[in-house]
Amino acid sequence: MKNLFVQMNNEVAAVLNRVSEIEFTAFGEAIKGASRIFVAGEGRSGLMGKAFAMRLMHAGYSAFVVGETITPSIGADDVLVAISGSGTTEIVHLYANQAKKVGASVVLITTNRNSKIAEYSDLTLRIPAATKLRLEDEPPTIQPLGNQFDQSLHMLLDAVIIGILNETDEDSFQEMTRRHSNLQ
Repeated sequence: MKNLFVQMNNEVAAVLNRVSEIEFTAFGEAIKGASRIFVAGEGRSGLMGKAFAMRLMHAGYSAFVVGETITPSIGADDVLVAISGSGTTEIVHLYANQAKKVGASVVLITTNRNSKIAEYSDLTLRIPAATKLRLEDEPPTIQPLGNQFDQSLHMLLDAVIIGILNETDEDSFQEMTRRHSNLQ
């Protein structure tokens, strides 16, 4: 069993080592410059997006998950973080289109830089991981479906938060703890 952990860890490390530093930095800047951040994704990508939105809230950002009943309307000073491994998820495509219509910025996190959602994106952050499609240019993996993408996505999104927090002067651990849910 330990061999599986080691191989999975090596796969994710290899994927993250291939992420563009320029795209990663631009993504962090887009988050820092946004009035509010809206996160959209479906399935496991959506779950990783929800975890990211929660961490953004802990870090003091105004963040929302698209599709929740308390999510407000998006505006021109906001950013939509659209997550789709394939870059073709229909509902995420619709959200990106709607966000652009009102002048919001769209950041796409995907494996497919040339996808239909990328057409609406101001920035595309490519995670060069395997998806359920198993395209020719995807890296090999022992994992099923889009696990490699989802795990890499989770690590990348946590790294963005950590990078942003490292740039601030406030005591981020105490502030994040104060913002953490206490209704549990």
